[in-house]
Amino acid sequence: MKKDPSKLLQTIFDPGVTFLEKAQSVYNYQIHNNPVYKVFAQHFIPSGEIPQTASEFPLLPIRAFKETDLMVNEHDPEITFKSSGTGNMERSRHHIVDLDLYRRSIRLGFASYFNSTDYTLLCYAPGYSDNPDSSLLWMMKYLVGLDVKGLSRFLPLNKPLINADVEKASAYGRKIILFGAAFGLLDLIEMESVSLPNDAHIIETGGMKTHRREMSKGELRTRLAAGFNLPEDQIHSEYGMCELMSQLYAVGSEWFETPNWVSATVRDATNPQRICDPGEEGKVAIIDLANLYSCPFILTDDRGVMNNMGQIAVLGRWHSAALRGCNFLIDQD
Repeated sequence: MKKDPSKLLQTIFDPGVTFLEKAQSVYNYQIHNNPVYKVFAQHFIPSGEIPQTASEFPLLPIRAFKETDLMVNEHDPEITFKSSGTGNMERSRHHIVDLDLYRRSIRLGFASYFNSTDYTLLCYAPGYSDNPDSSLLWMMKYLVGLDVKGLSRFLPLNKPLINADVEKASAYGRKIILFGAAFGLLDLIEMESVSLPNDAHIIETGGMKTHRREMSKGELRTRLAAGFNLPEDQIHSEYGMCELMSQLYAVGSEWFETPNWVSATVRDATNPQRICDPGEEGKVAIIDLANLYSCPFILTDDRGVMNNMGQIAVLGRWHSAALRGCNFLIDQD
């Protein structure tokens, strides 16, 4: 039984519809139109009933994007994004059926925190430029293209930020957003880049897979603030991946919030239907309803923790030996 997604597309981003109602409609569409997810979900809900709580939606392990082509029936992708990788490494593939849907998700998510008419984006993404199928590069290019003044752009790689870059970006009284991969931004500091204006903001996108050692978000934010001579509350983080159509932002802190069409929770790795208590580490689970044509219900391989407000912090890749029970929030005090 095929379902018409047109009504779903009208409600996915509607803040007047509860997330559970939207997720139930998207789930119903998925189990009728996505053969991979249908088989997976039947192991958890054989009757085909619609989940009544957010924790009941079966979460597909993210490795499925490497092992199969996740896509609803009778659709061809406009573009396929691939995760980063080298050599013969197996890469995730995310087939994007509707680029307008992706554009809307990017635009609305970013605009929740940053008005594109107030800012000039300077994007710096070393490493990602080697992956022409990168969803991050596509997102950055789209955001750059929204700048009607034409001031937003990509910075040249392996060169420091200079006064001319800053002066041009600050034209028309706009604030600067330096948007880039975490360790690429640290590279800019080491290349003795100029300080940013005191009203500038930085958004780091993660990207910890380099020759450098891994560091916590807290240490990263402190180093970026000191290196660019900015207060830490102007250092932000973006969380996204090849397998997601939407992005999460942590504005001025380490805690990520979700737009109204996304749910982010932390789940017990041995029982993903159990949501972890605040401070208890587990696997990050994402329900991204903009993934209408691939799979919205995903259990990632990222390690995370929730706070009492339901926000999540991402602590790195999943390693069972690194779990710290309920100590995380205590450690943060």
